[in-house]
Amino acid sequence: MAYNNKPKPDDRSDNVEKLQSMIHHTIENMEAAEETLRYTDSEEQREQIEAKNQRRRESIESFRAEIKDEANQAKTE
Repeated sequence: MAYNNKPKPDDRSDNVEKLQSMIHHTIENMEAAEETLRYTDSEEQREQIEAKNQRRRESIESFRAEIKDEANQAKTE
């Protein structure tokens, strides 16, 4: 039996839009976590939230760098 599996073409036309959406949602999650920090007495939970938000900040930096890469890629095409 023959398979006609063909890879989908690389459609990067909406990558910047998707990345911007991811940044927006990540910021919303950070803000919600910061709100939770105001109401917790647990030092362990506080440390976990702060660590997670630090990882989120790093992700946002990566998303922004990727947006720049996408913009540069679009200029060369």
